[in-house]
Amino acid sequence: MKLPRLDMAKIRAVKDKWGTLFQVMLGVCLMVLVFLAGLTVFMRVEGWGFIDSFYMMVITLSTVGFGEIHPLSEKGRLLTALVIICGVGNFAFIVSSFTRMLVDGHLHNLMWRRKVQKRIDKLENHYIICGYGRIGHVVVQEILKVSQDVVVVETEPVLVERLKREGIMHISGDATNDKLLIDAGLKRAKCIVTALTDEAANVYVTLTARQLNSTIYIVARANDASHITRLEFAGANKVVLPHLIGGVRMAHTVLRPTVTDFLDLAVRGHIDLQLEQLLISEKSGFVGKNLMDSNIRKDFDLIIVAIKHADGDLVFNPGPKQELCAGDTLITLGRQTDLQKISELL
Repeated sequence: MKLPRLDMAKIRAVKDKWGTLFQVMLGVCLMVLVFLAGLTVFMRVEGWGFIDSFYMMVITLSTVGFGEIHPLSEKGRLLTALVIICGVGNFAFIVSSFTRMLVDGHLHNLMWRRKVQKRIDKLENHYIICGYGRIGHVVVQEILKVSQDVVVVETEPVLVERLKREGIMHISGDATNDKLLIDAGLKRAKCIVTALTDEAANVYVTLTARQLNSTIYIVARANDASHITRLEFAGANKVVLPHLIGGVRMAHTVLRPTVTDFLDLAVRGHIDLQLEQLLISEKSGFVGKNLMDSNIRKDFDLIIVAIKHADGDLVFNPGPKQELCAGDTLITLGRQTDLQKISELL
């Protein structure tokens, strides 16, 4: 009969995940083995009953100093001495590991991670951000202005501590780990943004996300324009080049400073006017009507900048006869109060 081989990779993964608690649990398991070995010694070698053997093991490992229940043979005394040495040494190992866990705060961190995981398990249609570097930090802060349902996956200890201080839900670990993405609620998420600095990691996360959730919206970061096709082939809905966007923004700020300032204020909602996208549902009363008959401009004082159809076609500055269909997305400009009113009807 062959004994099963231990998977050292899995053991190391569990050790890294549970930290000092793994050592405490290991010590408890070893203590159980010592206890069972002692029972075997007293029952098989000395011929005692279960109750007497159990009681003898309890007083032996607890070192309370009681006498022997029955006289021991020389062989039994040697084995009992070995049990005492192993038991006392193992007990000291458990105490030292538990003390270290309390001093280092591992127990507090473990309880905190379980609390955060319970919150994540209740989320639906949330946002997952992979990487909390310079790009990921900006993405998270912008999304938090609209929704608190954000989960960050980060492996850098310094950034993990920063997320904890800021009270942002996060999971510590490598975003390329499939189980970690599932723990982040990938199968229930609305969108995932992979903003990792490693190009290969972004491709892998995109592939994994598309495989585990075929309907999720994926935004991927690229460092080079030649990698856009690769990420789109992997399943990304949108590929963003941060350095390109930054350069274009700086050029527009130089060439059209007033327009750039207005758009920035409108998108961020710092003025009374705001740019917003509104989706027309199948039950909306606007379905089948044109812009003139819908009275959107008259009743809500909104400007329709563009209309994006469900098939992806985009119509800029639509005319009054433009028909509205279910699944259309209206790019509108107007006051926040008017946008809230029409969103209820759409």
